[in-house]
Amino acid sequence: MLLAWALSLLNPAPLRLRRLGYVRQSGLLHARSRRCRAAWAPHLENARGIVAAAAEATRGRRHAVVLGSGLLDDIPLAILAQLFGRVSLVDAVHPWPTRLAARRYRNVALKTAEISAGSAGDWTGACADADLVVSANLLSQLPIVPLDAYKARGREAPPHLGRHIIEAHLAALDTLAEQAERVCLITDTMHRAEDRAGEITNTLDLMFGVALPRPEAAWDWEIAPFGEIGRRHRLVHRVHAYPDWRAARA
Repeated sequence: MLLAWALSLLNPAPLRLRRLGYVRQSGLLHARSRRCRAAWAPHLENARGIVAAAAEATRGRRHAVVLGSGLLDDIPLAILAQLFGRVSLVDAVHPWPTRLAARRYRNVALKTAEISAGSAGDWTGACADADLVVSANLLSQLPIVPLDAYKARGREAPPHLGRHIIEAHLAALDTLAEQAERVCLITDTMHRAEDRAGEITNTLDLMFGVALPRPEAAWDWEIAPFGEIGRRHRLVHRVHAYPDWRAARA
């Protein structure tokens, strides 16, 4: 928790996004990713492989856009920077490791925007001339800050808010798939808690009931190994990958 608190102070972000809780959420994710580095490694390797394959399959090489770039742990930035004339990293918060990584490449730019249903114009503009658009491990995260904001104020969130946010992002990807040559989507879809005997003790639909097409690839992501949230339980997410979202939707 100390690391997450320190990161929430150090990571730069506009005051509006800081007040909404995006910097805090980024710090929590950063801290957990470092604590669970070994457990997350297979998932991150799979994700980077999907993004790299999508990049190599894209014939147009002018501009690649990464939505929800975060810490870049799941993004092969070196490959994107080599293949494309420009690379735009779009997120509400760009942590210092990402800022330092971006500085290594003259063709990589940071774009700060809230990637949510209520401010689509803030980030879709960054994709206007994109040949490749990547949304990696972002979709399930989008409802977290808006839902937490209602909870923090002691208010009940509007019905189906989480579902509407998920649907809005997918609709935006559908539109982008008609403009860009390729859209690549990677998202965790289901959450399950398991005990040490391998029994499932709880499940949660991270898509809020939104149905996704059959993925080209799928795998388990051990997001919280034994000891992270308790000695007797671990958390596992099911991940779906779509290196060509338009083809998956067809």
